[in-house]
Amino acid sequence: MQEVLSEIVRRVQQVQPVPPLEHQLVLLLVAAVLVVPRPLWRVSRMLVTIAHEGGHALGALLTGRRLAGIRLHTDTSGLTVSRGPARGPGMVATLLAGYPAAAVLGLAGAAVLGTGRAVAFLWVLLVALALMLLQIRNLYGLLVLLVVGGALGAATWSLEAGVLSWLAHLLCWVLLLAAPRPVVELLATGRHPGSDAGQLARLTGVPERLWQLLFLLVTTASSVAGAALVLPLQEWVTRWWAG
Repeated sequence: MQEVLSEIVRRVQQVQPVPPLEHQLVLLLVAAVLVVPRPLWRVSRMLVTIAHEGGHALGALLTGRRLAGIRLHTDTSGLTVSRGPARGPGMVATLLAGYPAAAVLGLAGAAVLGTGRAVAFLWVLLVALALMLLQIRNLYGLLVLLVVGGALGAATWSLEAGVLSWLAHLLCWVLLLAAPRPVVELLATGRHPGSDAGQLARLTGVPERLWQLLFLLVTTASSVAGAALVLPLQEWVTRWWAG
């Protein structure tokens, strides 16, 4: 076990090559294919849901609430239950943390990937999945996390550094592109009293539509900022100027 941990630490500390501009554009295109078409969107949306519920869980813990469980459903929705005061800043922060979570995770990943720490980013995701696994309260959610975590763990352990860099950047692109879409869908379908925005409206008196727009602003801004960090813009400008 000590040898395994030592090997994990060694890999996490390594610096992997950052894909050049052409490869980043290919990864961006692949991520778009995974996010835009509706059949594939059901798969990529589950990744967003995992981040969404992880955001609720983190928000609850950071505000002193007690986490009671997480569920992932076959329709790609989820539910995070926490115990604590039904009103107040803690509940508001917990509800606020859901929709922006995927975009903020993508933004943080972009910042890490810019330093060449692709494997470190992947291991952070693995640790987060393992912690969520402890809180899963339904069989489907358990299977989803085992499949996603198992595939990611196997890839991180067996693939070479260059391929892992591609994988980490692809996951980052999927998060950045996919994060705003559930908010757009929420805006398109109108009011939902049971949604995060609907609950925030009841707790604060601020209209539900304004909360939806705030979610859209945060997710879009985080995604744009993350994209700017991931793309080697200096290389792009240098080529354009030279050409």
